[in-house]
Amino acid sequence: ENFRPGTLEGWGLGYDALKAINPRLIMLRISGYGQTGPYRDLPGFGVIGEAMGGLRHLSGYPGQAPVRVGISIGDSLSSLYGVIGVLLALQERARSGEGQEIDVALYESVFAMMESLIPEYDAFGYIREPAGSALPGITPSNSYPCNDGSYVLIAGNGDSIYKRLMSLIGRDDLGNDPRLAQNDGRSQHAELIDGAIAEWTAQRGRDEVIEALKGARVPAGYPYTAADIVQDPHYLARQMIEQVQTSVGPLKVPGVLPKLSRTPGRIGSGGPQLGEHNDDILAGLGLSDEQVAGLRERGVI
Repeated sequence: ENFRPGTLEGWGLGYDALKAINPRLIMLRISGYGQTGPYRDLPGFGVIGEAMGGLRHLSGYPGQAPVRVGISIGDSLSSLYGVIGVLLALQERARSGEGQEIDVALYESVFAMMESLIPEYDAFGYIREPAGSALPGITPSNSYPCNDGSYVLIAGNGDSIYKRLMSLIGRDDLGNDPRLAQNDGRSQHAELIDGAIAEWTAQRGRDEVIEALKGARVPAGYPYTAADIVQDPHYLARQMIEQVQTSVGPLKVPGVLPKLSRTPGRIGSGGPQLGEHNDDILAGLGLSDEQVAGLRERGVI
């Protein structure tokens, strides 16, 4: 459930009340700030969780307004942690015979993804700042423009990879510079290296750049759109694009993840239309056809 904390308790449906009826009950509760603490009663959506969790401060470019990462990542992360919690509770219940309450906060789900943010601050007083498309302290790893208006992502940060990359772009002077032999030295001269790479990519189209980097065994790619994804041979080979039948026709959807060897799973059908299963559900609850018709006439369903 994802009501504001205390709502179910106000209806007499809190965990303690329900557990008294069924001690094996497992209840997952997702809220903005968790079931306890001074902020528990505040309203909260994913965007607020991303802000308080530290993500929004790091999203975007230095000196500019924080930006959204493009998807509702706070909600998605909370769902994943919720699933993990339920699976753990099921495993524990198999041993103890008892259920338990699982408390997931949106901001904590985001905060858990923030890498070494807190140790860096505690040990060194360092506050991580937004860095645009670069990966601070890892060089070169950035996005670079091509002459067709597109961008490529290049991760040439391994020592041997870096030398191959510099050779490919005709900058052996940088590849053989002892100051740049290791990552710490390269990171001190990131602007110089990124500039050299960008100068090379800006004279070529995206596909030419990708093929050249592939030939030099330098990790590279480009930002996929939905159109790129649905026709990519690797996505298709791994069955990551499935087609389901819906009431309005066939529809492509993401495939099942993770992939299990014996029980890989599949998507059985598309989602139902609003109210499609009302009659079946209400009949299962013991309502007669006349009662269901009455609910429909009154606009209840």
